[in-house]
Amino acid sequence: MSKAQQLQTGHVGLNVTDLERSLAFYREVFDFEVMGEGKEDDRRWAFLGREGRLLVTLWQQSQGAFDTGRPGLHHLSFQVETIDEVDATAEVLRGLGAEFAYEGVVPHGEGATSGGIFFTDPDGIRLEIYAPTGADPAAAPTAAAPTCGFF
Repeated sequence: MSKAQQLQTGHVGLNVTDLERSLAFYREVFDFEVMGEGKEDDRRWAFLGREGRLLVTLWQQSQGAFDTGRPGLHHLSFQVETIDEVDATAEVLRGLGAEFAYEGVVPHGEGATSGGIFFTDPDGIRLEIYAPTGADPAAAPTAAAPTCGFF
């Protein structure tokens, strides 16, 4: 078996409890388009992406809330080009009443200029939107550890 020359993440599938609620959230926050949708009562799902590229799939097959204490997904992160885009997304999230792990844009680590916002979706799934530069390098939430690893 030969190894692929290039390997990249295809899409990320997330289990959700209420597809309509999650679909509205992900479309509003990430400006995703619906690329496909299953509407059967026992098989609800949605394929979400941008510019024809599938990025996230939502599967309505869960109960309860995301459990950060169990093995599995730690968080899902999206990169944008500028801190201004991060700030604009934070405003959308505030309007939706989303929960943030930290107040405002925070650097990925002490002295880092990359950074972003850390928040949860309606099911408690941890999410991040960051820019590679433009974060205030002055102070990180935890000086000795990556911000994105411990929220």
